[in-house]
Amino acid sequence: MKEHPGRDPAQFGAFPLELVQRYINFWYSSSTDLYGSEVSSNSANFFAAGLKGRAFEERYDEHKALEGSLKIERFIEGKLAAEEVALRNAMNEVLRGEYLADCQKGIDYWNRITEKHGVEFRFKLPHRRFHRKIGDYAAGKFDYEGNPISEAQWNQKVGEWLPTEKDRAFVQSLMKPCLEPGKTASWIAPPAKGLDNKPIDYEYVKLGA
Repeated sequence: MKEHPGRDPAQFGAFPLELVQRYINFWYSSSTDLYGSEVSSNSANFFAAGLKGRAFEERYDEHKALEGSLKIERFIEGKLAAEEVALRNAMNEVLRGEYLADCQKGIDYWNRITEKHGVEFRFKLPHRRFHRKIGDYAAGKFDYEGNPISEAQWNQKVGEWLPTEKDRAFVQSLMKPCLEPGKTASWIAPPAKGLDNKPIDYEYVKLGA
């Protein structure tokens, strides 16, 4: 971007940051689904059986979660409404919250890199309601900030938020192997150093005749 200011990085075989952001949106929202529904009797049962625990459980003074609740903004019959949910039944959301906070740390780190290089672009995470396929929010469509929107509004904006078929084809076109010693494929960043602090082109393996 510094070498070719104002030009599309894709012209030079690089990933535009906007494209990276769309993939962040896709993978972040998809992995958010893996924690399950916001309110779940299964999560309560698994916690009671010792099969599910909170992140950093050692931080808590009480480990049975028999008391307390978590306020969750649920989406029922097309409307958002805050609800106090028994803590065990909200355990999926407790875990999801820790995961989302961890993802934000990664985004903050990437933004420090763009700032260091004088690039104005800043990455960000979509709202936890965005592009959900599991749980309450799967019943509706939400914009990047988590506001309910219509199907038509979603279809109009989805190409700005998530990778398109054109995006996927472009990424695939760049992912070509590079087998020459000491060189790195154009679609990945070269390592800062080799294994055991050896040079990148160090001959780790010598094959006899």
